[in-house]
Amino acid sequence: MSNQAVQLTEEAAIPAGANAYINVYADILRSQLKNMADAFWKPTAQKSLRRFTSGEVAKLLGITDTRVRQLSIEGNGPQPEVAPNGRRSYSLADIHALRAHLDATTNTGKRFSPRRSADEHLQVLAVTNFKGGSAKTTSAAHLAQYLVLRGYRVLAIDLDPQASLSALHGIQPEIDVGPNDTVYAALRYDEEQRRPLAEVIRPTYFSGLDIVPAHLELMEYEHETPKALAEGRRDGLFFARLQDAILTVADNYDVVIVDCPPQLGYLTLAALTAATSIVVTVHPQMLDVASMSQFLTMTGGLLDVIQNAGAVIHYDAMRFLLTRYEVQDGPQTRIAALLRNLFGEAVLTNVMVKSAAVSDAGLTQSTLYEVVRETMNRATYDRALESMNAVNSEIEAIIRQAWGRAA
Repeated sequence: MSNQAVQLTEEAAIPAGANAYINVYADILRSQLKNMADAFWKPTAQKSLRRFTSGEVAKLLGITDTRVRQLSIEGNGPQPEVAPNGRRSYSLADIHALRAHLDATTNTGKRFSPRRSADEHLQVLAVTNFKGGSAKTTSAAHLAQYLVLRGYRVLAIDLDPQASLSALHGIQPEIDVGPNDTVYAALRYDEEQRRPLAEVIRPTYFSGLDIVPAHLELMEYEHETPKALAEGRRDGLFFARLQDAILTVADNYDVVIVDCPPQLGYLTLAALTAATSIVVTVHPQMLDVASMSQFLTMTGGLLDVIQNAGAVIHYDAMRFLLTRYEVQDGPQTRIAALLRNLFGEAVLTNVMVKSAAVSDAGLTQSTLYEVVRETMNRATYDRALESMNAVNSEIEAIIRQAWGRAA
């Protein structure tokens, strides 16, 4: 035992019993994490999104910086905030309004808003793997925010009781999420306490992105479902409940991103039933690949069982995303080559590189799309952002292909 661990043990005066050790260390770690979080993020604070330069807006809209400036000068569309140095900036809500303005005033046939039409089905992407450390939540958060920046209406559902996706979006589960405030409210078996999914959806500071937060109460679904199965209940089978709940709000969104828990339980199976596409995150190391092999074997078998029980499952696509990839790492390169050889196009061409920029952003519970470039090493940030954009652009192309659109 390290000196620090000995000191902590002595200070905590741990009583006998294994559960006491666990409780004391949980209290110590929770207290320390709270102190660290408070240093960056006050409990009473509200997250807000940075503003975007006219150059960034031009890239997001696919027009020139000159045209953005001209729209501002002519008073067309939402007006930017102008700094004393003359620099123009826009909020994300302004960017959405600019898309709508350009769609209404441009006669070239080009669409600036990519929202789905009535005959294009809702896209539900389950981001999953049952091994921790595969950057599952990081991938889900960046994908959701990227799609919003591109103009899609996005709902993020945090199915992980650890609530990391919620925390990234300024929702602290211990403080901001009360009983029956998660997706469990829409899935639970006791009708008296069940709530429509719409009632637990929250808007975020990231205009255009809504979220259903997570909390430890999600574990109740893992505990209650076996009881319901043992009772032979047929009023909404466990695997269809999430799918049915999402359908009730489908008209409000183009894409739903589901951050699955790192385990193959009832929640994950419900997400895989609701999904129209699956993204499996994998760190290209042998232990992680071996774990993924078990995950795929178990998942395939369980999905066969629930399909035989009546589940309707159809995937537009299934893709493997290589995460935390180190270009100069020989073993990772070989594992990546192995997966591409085995799975072909199912492995995304682009990879999420391991980057200090992602870690640094995470210290303030932010993503690369939220932080200001000037606060980091610019070259490191640019490389990380280029990698993230390439991955998300490839997934966006899969969504558009499912709708029958050009990539």
